[in-house]
Amino acid sequence: MTSVAADERLFTPQEGDPIEVATAPAGAAKTFRRYDQAQCFLLPPSLEDWLPAGHTARFISETVEDALDLSAIYASYESATGAPPFDPRLMTKLLLYGYSVGVTSSREIERRCVVDVAFRYLSANVVPDYRSVARFRRRHLGALEDLFTQVLVLCHRAGLVSLGRVALDGTKVKAAASRHRAMSYERMARAEAELRKEVAAMLGEAEATDLAEDAAFGEDRRGDELPVELATKEGRRRAILAAKAAIEAEAKEKAEHEAADKARRKGKPEDEVEQDAKAAGEAAVPSPRAQRSFTDADARIMKTADGSFHYAYSAQAVVDEAHQVIVSTDLVQQPTDVNQLLPMIEQTTEQLAAAGITIVPKVLLADAGYCSNDNLAATAELETEVLVATGRMKHGEVIDAAPRGRIPNDATPRERMARRLRTKTGRAHYARRKAIVEPVFGQMKTRQRAGALRLRGLEGARGEWLLHALCHNLRKLANAAPALVVA
Repeated sequence: MTSVAADERLFTPQEGDPIEVATAPAGAAKTFRRYDQAQCFLLPPSLEDWLPAGHTARFISETVEDALDLSAIYASYESATGAPPFDPRLMTKLLLYGYSVGVTSSREIERRCVVDVAFRYLSANVVPDYRSVARFRRRHLGALEDLFTQVLVLCHRAGLVSLGRVALDGTKVKAAASRHRAMSYERMARAEAELRKEVAAMLGEAEATDLAEDAAFGEDRRGDELPVELATKEGRRRAILAAKAAIEAEAKEKAEHEAADKARRKGKPEDEVEQDAKAAGEAAVPSPRAQRSFTDADARIMKTADGSFHYAYSAQAVVDEAHQVIVSTDLVQQPTDVNQLLPMIEQTTEQLAAAGITIVPKVLLADAGYCSNDNLAATAELETEVLVATGRMKHGEVIDAAPRGRIPNDATPRERMARRLRTKTGRAHYARRKAIVEPVFGQMKTRQRAGALRLRGLEGARGEWLLHALCHNLRKLANAAPALVVA
């Protein structure tokens, strides 16, 4: 008898298998198992048979059903009218699973509900259109903060949060805005003047030719509508004026804030502080190079990790050492991190309290981007030991290579911090900073495609980043589950 290749044995009946013999093509030397794509199901199919027992989609489905409280989302529909909406459990599962595996497009989620078994399992063979997915995501951004807290509670109960050492860091995430859809303040002034002249000329011409336009437009139109090109130019002019006003307001606010800080450092009374701030605000002039995007006015030009400049936001995260669970997170417009240290420490305390966790981190680590004398002085009295890299020391500041003895009374906060970082304990703590927080951003940007956001505006971008952080923690929780074996 002719031997059969090893890979062909997979298609031959095995002992004990029910054998359905298919009609072999003419000249075939072997009988094969039955294959018929038109075969109907003899029994109703079950969704439970579609996925392996340990699939991530199963874990997310069970978590939403059994562990997460969606009452805030359900409550938002109490006064809703119209056709019945999709069940919030279905939509929440699709979003959480989609963002966990890097599918963030609402159109792609709709397509996956047709062609992807995991998405079809979660949607129970229902296919929500992409508009419904996008509206649900935007509508319930406010509920994500509560869901993040609930998942943090689950991680703590599972022993994934120790709060021994935590690390704070920031990363740039690209906004849904193109650099080519932006304009500098200097160019805005020129473009606005040019458009104003063009619009005035076109209006004059339109006024002089009313009768001719009436005949050209016909009886169905009044004849006084703006020509398409005029409406477009006027719209561009209004957009430029709005962007200019925003830049001017930002420059005024910055000047007032800096003048007030300077006056307070000099010990001036509060009424003089207000006068100085007001005068500085009135005299503020925006930088000619200040830019604003017309697609996402809240995004700012930032230097990203590859050295290029993009419209982006700065994402902040405090990460626990034990299992790299994100304890608290935020997304801001400021490209530098120095002003985020104290707000993130405060937010971490509030987030832990909201999760019912009564302990605070023992040590918090941060890089030199968070270092300033004001920050170091403010964190000196906290219950958490804060270790911040000092970077290059300023002229006249002294660092002991091997610190011994008492700290000089006149030492600056930076000198004191540099001394603590050079102790044996300080070096041991700070050596763990990179390994704690930086892999988290790498995992999120690689697995979840969190490096570029889809929602525009600060509120939408912050909500979407929180959704990514929530899904990151869910993945950590899923990987810790003994039964989970399939990603």
